[in-house]
Amino acid sequence: MSCKSIIAATAFVVASCCFSGASAAPAKRVRSAPARAVVLQDNVLSAYFRNDVPTLTAMAEAGNAAAQHNLGVMYDNGTGVAQDYAAAVSWYRKAADQGYAQAQYNLGVMHYNGQGVSQDYAAAVSWYRRAADQGYAAAQNNLGLMYAKGQGVSQDYAAAVSWYRRAADQGDAQAQNNLGLMYAKGQGVSQDYAAAAGWFRKAADQGYGQAQYNLGVMHYNGQGVSQDYAAAAGWFRKAADQGYAKAQYNLGLMYAKGQGVPQDYVQAHKWLNLGATSGDADAVKSRDLVASMMAPAQIAEAQRLASAWRKR
Repeated sequence: MSCKSIIAATAFVVASCCFSGASAAPAKRVRSAPARAVVLQDNVLSAYFRNDVPTLTAMAEAGNAAAQHNLGVMYDNGTGVAQDYAAAVSWYRKAADQGYAQAQYNLGVMHYNGQGVSQDYAAAVSWYRRAADQGYAAAQNNLGLMYAKGQGVSQDYAAAVSWYRRAADQGDAQAQNNLGLMYAKGQGVSQDYAAAAGWFRKAADQGYGQAQYNLGVMHYNGQGVSQDYAAAAGWFRKAADQGYAKAQYNLGLMYAKGQGVPQDYVQAHKWLNLGATSGDADAVKSRDLVASMMAPAQIAEAQRLASAWRKR
């Protein structure tokens, strides 16, 4: 069954068969450091937030791991210095070799993306594992992703679930969403829609757009929760307001059909138009179909609303 909607002459079908997961190893890099060696730590953070590269460099060269890590972040992002991935890798490695979990994680990201080093999934896994073994949630999530996708390791859904759960139990929203996906698909665990919905809800309540979309799918289909179009539309709206194209598409279709919301072609066109400009090809077809049933003034109003949403 296709994940996308089937466009008929006057019919719309919400794209409810697909769940959405995080991309492998998102490049999420932590700028601040954990609160240890408080006085020295404050000095490191103060230099970082002032973009005081000379002071931070002096502390890093003296062997301070937090300074080495944060200096790596500055080179990575081009903050206060010219962007230089090779320099970022060098400073991350110095901190990582001292056991600094955030630097180990970031070094894994660099190896995953091939920034400042050759792309090497096995090396990414190695560095993620070092940080994950220290309890660093983002690394645990990314290690789970590597096992789920078989990148740098043999594909192993059970191992993916184990690492996702460790991060999810710490409140990591990406991991909660990914664990929900494993339950929804029955990968590494027995399929359990109620458990999936529970994990999606935890991540959605933190504002994680993909989980909000996935929870909308669950409510639309009545999987793990009672079928509730109004709740589905509500969760799609939360994700749509964050610019999530699939949610914008589904919300537009629900307005077109009058499911969970009053039928409103102006709102349908607005959300489908936003989904189309966010890169959803099917949203273009659905938007144009809705437009064929609208007066020119309605289309102009829908376009105005979409433009105002983009500018907010």
